Amino acid sequence: MERTADLAESFLLATENAAIAAAKWRGRGERKLADGAAVEAMRSVFDDVPFDGRVAIGEGERDDAPMLWIGEPLGSRQGDPNALSIDIAVDPLECTNHCANDSPNAIAVLAAAPRGTLLHAPDCYMDKIAGPAELSGKLSLEADVSYNIEEASSALDKPVRDILAVVMDRPRHQDLIRELRELDVRIRLIGDGDVSAALDASNPESEVDILMGIGAAPEGVITATALRGLGAHFEGKLIFRNEGHRERAEEMIDGDIERIWQRDDLCMSDDAIFVASGVCSGYLPGVHFRDGQAHVHSEIIDVKKKERSLTSRSYQI
Repeated sequence: MERTADLAESFLLATENAAIAAAKWRGRGERKLADGAAVEAMRSVFDDVPFDGRVAIGEGERDDAPMLWIGEPLGSRQGDPNALSIDIAVDPLECTNHCANDSPNAIAVLAAAPRGTLLHAPDCYMDKIAGPAELSGKLSLEADVSYNIEEASSALDKPVRDILAVVMDRPRHQDLIRELRELDVRIRLIGDGDVSAALDASNPESEVDILMGIGAAPEGVITATALRGLGAHFEGKLIFRNEGHRERAEEMIDGDIERIWQRDDLCMSDDAIFVASGVCSGYLPGVHFRDGQAHVHSEIIDVKKKERSLTSRSYQI
C-alpha cells in the first residue's frame, strides 16, 4: 500500500530546489526576492510529482499569493482516484530575514500527510510551546509560565536556572521574557526560525529545553508534523491579527477556533513526512556553492517509522 513517504524523493527535490534558489540571494538584503525565488523553485517541482495534492497551508490566500496559495491543487495526477491524495504545508523560505542577512537557520521546509489530516487554516499567528519527549503531556498553554518551567525542571531533572528557553525577540513577548527572567531561566532570543528552534527543543542532545511564544501558524503545523515523528511535545493556539483572519478561520475550520491544538490535532496521521533543506547554516548546514555545483544538506522525518535521516546531495548549476 502506498504511503506519503513513498514520495519522499519528490518532496526532498522540492525543498532542495527552493534552498538553492534562496541561497543565491543570501546576504543581499532582498528578503522578498529570496522568498519569491524559493517559492517559484519549489512550485515548479510539484507539477511532476505523481500525486493528487493540495496546499493546506502555504504562502497565503489566493489573492495574495501567485503560487502555493492555500487550496492550490498540485501534482500530475489531479482527480485520479488511484493517486495518493495528499495535503502539504509549505514554507519555501522559513526565515526570510535571516536569508537576507545571511544569519543562521534559514531553511526550505514542508510537511505532507493524507488529505484532511493537516490543519487547514488561514495565515495567522499561533501561540506555541514545544519540548522533548520527556515533556510530552506535561506542558500546557492553559498553564502559566511558572508552572511550565517547573514541570520542565522536574521532568528533565534540571534546576530551573539551568533551563534554556527559546523565545522570538518580539515586542509581543515582553511579558513572557520578563516572567522567564524573574524565574532566573536562561533565554535564547531569536530573530526568526521557530521551526528550527522547536526541533532543537525536541532534541535531547541539544542544550535547548523549551520553545515558548507566538509565531506563525503555518510553521506550527509543519513543526507539529516533525515533532509527531519524534514523539516530542507541541501545542498551539491560533492568534488572529484581525477580524478577517478570524472569519476566514471560521469558514475553514470545523469546530472551536479558540481551542488549544495538541500536536496530533495539527497533524492527525502517522502517514506523514517532514522535509527540510538548509539555506543558511544553523540547524542544518546551508547551501555551499563550489566549482559550479550547489551542495545541499537536508533532513527527512518519516512520522510512521519514527525515523529521521540526513542527506547531502550536489547539483550542477
